[in-house]
Amino acid sequence: MRWFVTGSEGQLGTALRRRLGELGEPCWGRDLELDVADPEAVADELASLPGGPPEVLVNAAAFTQVDRCEQEPELAARINALAPAGLARLCSERGIRFVHISTDYVFDGEGEKPYREEDPPAPRSVYGHTKWQGERAAMAECSELLLVRTSWVFGRGRNFIAAILGQAERVAAGEGALRVVDDQRGRPTYAQDLAEAIRVLVAGGHRGLFHFANDGEASWWDLARAVLDRSGYGGLEIERIATLALDLPAPRPRYSVLDLGKARKAGVPMRPWQEALEAYLASEDGSAVPVP
Repeated sequence: MRWFVTGSEGQLGTALRRRLGELGEPCWGRDLELDVADPEAVADELASLPGGPPEVLVNAAAFTQVDRCEQEPELAARINALAPAGLARLCSERGIRFVHISTDYVFDGEGEKPYREEDPPAPRSVYGHTKWQGERAAMAECSELLLVRTSWVFGRGRNFIAAILGQAERVAAGEGALRVVDDQRGRPTYAQDLAEAIRVLVAGGHRGLFHFANDGEASWWDLARAVLDRSGYGGLEIERIATLALDLPAPRPRYSVLDLGKARKAGVPMRPWQEALEAYLASEDGSAVPVP
């Protein structure tokens, strides 16, 4: 199967290209140099590929900086809402399988049990709202859409784990203190596991909406503690703080745990987030972050 990935240099895009390469499946991609909101530019890019257009297009491109989205709503709407609509239309017209990636931020985070695929979205931030708009637009344009929502992704590049280890290195050197939010709960997701989930769903011919993350749930404090304990910083203390103490522009979901039952029934492998974290820290990607 021949693949094309937008946002190919991001955490998920990198993981997808790596996994498909391991399996010998041709995969091309573009990152910032391709305007994903310009259907003609995307069509030209696909036509220029060796052998012609791909069989599967995965849209892993997104404006994910949630606080910047509040300050730049037009750009957020262009990347998160307009682009998926155009890509879905293009794929539908050309018979290309379209896979679009969305987020737990489409929910308000006020629930008390894991969010199922059929639960009504109620986004509270510009990021969440534009991602929900993108979902609806893609579904309207492409009846064969595979839509995957995920949460708390970590992989190669900038992510929460790398940030925590960078802070830990400074704290260990006597600079400041480590403070992490403890009143948000979700499911961490290793980009490599998300890539494999997408591959399995595509190979199985699945369409529609699926939730995927690693199994188990955590607060950001729980995740930070697990990172430090597995990285030689077990003696460092982490202060628990409330989200309101950070005075962030965009509201965060208090509880955004995704229900994984549908993906599990589809045969998607789903290891605990603690195991996924250990795999990341032992990988080439994880070894690039600071350690004592």
